[in-house]
Formats: sequence, C-alpha cells, structure tokens
Amino acid sequence: MAESMTGYGRADCVFDSRRFLIEIKSINNRFCDVQVRMPRALLSLEPQIRERITASLLRGKIDVFVTIEDQGSGNTHVAANLPLARSYSEALSEIAAATGRLDTAGVDFIARLPDVMLTQPTEWTPESVRESLFTALDLAVAEISAMRQLEGTKLLEDVLAKVTGIEGMREQLILRAPLVPAEYRQRLQARMDELLADTSGLVFDEGRREAEVAIFADKCSIDEELVRLESHLNQLRTTLTAQGSIGKKLDFILQEVNREINTIGSKANDITTTNLVLEMKSDLEKIREQIQNLA
Repeated sequence: MAESMTGYGRADCVFDSRRFLIEIKSINNRFCDVQVRMPRALLSLEPQIRERITASLLRGKIDVFVTIEDQGSGNTHVAANLPLARSYSEALSEIAAATGRLDTAGVDFIARLPDVMLTQPTEWTPESVRESLFTALDLAVAEISAMRQLEGTKLLEDVLAKVTGIEGMREQLILRAPLVPAEYRQRLQARMDELLADTSGLVFDEGRREAEVAIFADKCSIDEELVRLESHLNQLRTTLTAQGSIGKKLDFILQEVNREINTIGSKANDITTTNLVLEMKSDLEKIREQIQNLA
C-alpha cells in the first residue's frame, strides 16, 4: 500500500503518575533519517526507539520528541538544605542577642525560609520507564502511520488516474501510427504534382515514390517504443500497489517511461503524434511530482 512521507502522530499517556508525551512528525527525504530528542537520562534507549520507528516508517525525515513529567508526590524527593538552615538559625540568634529579645524562631519558621526545603524529582532510569515509554511510542507511531497511509491512498488514486490517461493516449498512438506513412504518401504525391505538374509520372516513377514512403515509414515507426511503453506502464501499476517502500523504484520506472515517450517524440513527423507526446510528458511530470511524496 502506497504511503506518504509526510505526517504527524502524538501520544499522551499517564503510567504510574508519570506523563509520557510522544510527538512524531515526518517530511520528505530520500532516506530514513530519524532524529530523537529526549531526556539525557534515557539516551541509552535511543537505538531501540530508532529501531521501532524505522520498522514502521520506511522513508522520510522523522523527528521524534519525548517528554516525561512526574505528576505524583511519590516521584519527588524532599531534602533539607542543612548548611543554609544553620546559617539562618545562627543569624536569628545573633539578632535576638543584639536586640535583647528572646530567640523564638522554631523549626517550622526556619523551614519556611527561602531555599531551606528542597524538592527534586526522582531521577528516571531506562529500566523504570522502558515499558511505558515504548507503549506510548507505539501509539504515536500508529497514529502517524495511519495519517501517512491515508494521504498515500489519495496520492495513489491521483497517480493511477494519470497513468490511465497516459495509457489512453498510447492507444491513440497505436491507431495513429499506421496513418502517418499513408498521409506522407499523399503529401509527397501532392508535392510532386505541384512541382512537376503533368510530367511528374515521367520524372518520378511510382516505385521511387513507394521507396521514399517505405524509408519514411521505417524512420517514423514507433511500434517497439509502444510495446516497451506498455510494459513500463504495467510495471508502474504493479509497483504502485505493492507493499513496502516503493518511491525509489517508481523513480526508475518513470525514467524508462520518459525515455520511450521522448523517443516517440523524436521520431514523430506528425503534428497529432507530437501533441499526444506533449500531453503524455505533461502528465508524466505531474506523476513524478506526486511520487516524490511516497515512501
């Protein structure tokens, strides 16, 4: 199934009072380029995250953002800044002695002074968050995959419609090709009659004229190109409905299709054929632009 390279996926989950926010976005790229931004404490999990991403998203520049927040008190460590508390206590005692007042500052008062009580989140370890992190990651990957597949389906429909159009123009070329030498014969005879008038039959015999027509027919024959073009278009259809990464293969097939169309155009000594070739090249260029978005 064709898949676009652009998409966005997000998962916001809470496990054991920890909030896991995973965001993934992807844009076009020739290769699978994964960049992960996550807390430094979990960098050892980055290779496994990359592996899970590349297994599902085959091509594209993919940015992964991992955020983890502690939302429960059980994940917070409370500590006292004892040196600072002693300094506050000594300063209060000095004030009391200097002013002749009683030192009535208790523990609860000192504890409320700035920076005496410190709260710090408990450090995460890869082992403590691995399972929850990968669960959230899989949800985000599933969402971006669904978006890429939906857009890919729309691109596929558009590309197949244009392929059908090119196939229709190829059928017109098949019907047109035998008429070109016959029309050339008529133009050649008309030109001879115009130049030589009544003596054309004496100066330029029938055998010579037919030889000229035969040479022309051989030079402008596009039978082989039309056969190869049909084969390439069939391969194009088959590849568009194949599984896995198809973008690079489609690039190669389009090059072959373009080569056959160019050859037909170079042989065409006929305005109708030339116009059909121009239309085919126009549709082919639109297809080329569309498949740049396919993985």
